[in-house]
Amino acid sequence: MKRCMFVDDSSVIRKVAKRILGGSDLVVIEAASGRDALEMCDADMPEIIVVDGALPDLPAVDLIRRIRAMQSLVRPQILISLVELDVASIMRAKRAGAQGYLLKPFNRPQLLECFRTLKIAA
Repeated sequence: MKRCMFVDDSSVIRKVAKRILGGSDLVVIEAASGRDALEMCDADMPEIIVVDGALPDLPAVDLIRRIRAMQSLVRPQILISLVELDVASIMRAKRAGAQGYLLKPFNRPQLLECFRTLKIAA
């Protein structure tokens, strides 16, 4: 069973993602901050990580780099989550190790299509 971590300081975003994606083939875990995410990744690296582009405690690019630097058998797929299409932010995230981006707020079809495109979930 794959694990997906949503790193976002908004409990609403995390809960909506969990409601949409949670199911028999995917477990969605939540991190409210970049530091929480680092601790959770260090303990048990998820296969998929969606990082808020505007975390209050740690820049998203730094979080992505730090996750990529961790020694783990799992190399997660990482997406940056943004409130508007910002090509410069997307490119910085990709250079840090992200595979793509997700615009929020998202709905069920958008989120599922994003995951289908990456071939990482239903």
